[in-house]
Amino acid sequence: MGMLAWVMMGLALWHFTIFLPDRFWGGIVGAFLGALIGAALFGFVVNGFTVPGIGDTHLLTALEAIPGAVAGIAAVYAEGVRRENAVHA
Repeated sequence: MGMLAWVMMGLALWHFTIFLPDRFWGGIVGAFLGALIGAALFGFVVNGFTVPGIGDTHLLTALEAIPGAVAGIAAVYAEGVRRENAVHA
């Protein structure tokens, strides 16, 4: 159940990428994958490499995924900018 909370938080934060210029590596799909993978990995690490079950899932479980989702989006964005600059150089 914790994984669902992490992925849903990543999905929710992904929606805000429409306010950024489309320089993501892989476009909007790349941003989507970056948000989901970042949120899931960060939540997994924060919880000691375990996934909380139904009884252990709280509101804070979903909030734990925010830094990972933002980091995943930022990584995909940085890679997209790097590749764009390499093409134009």
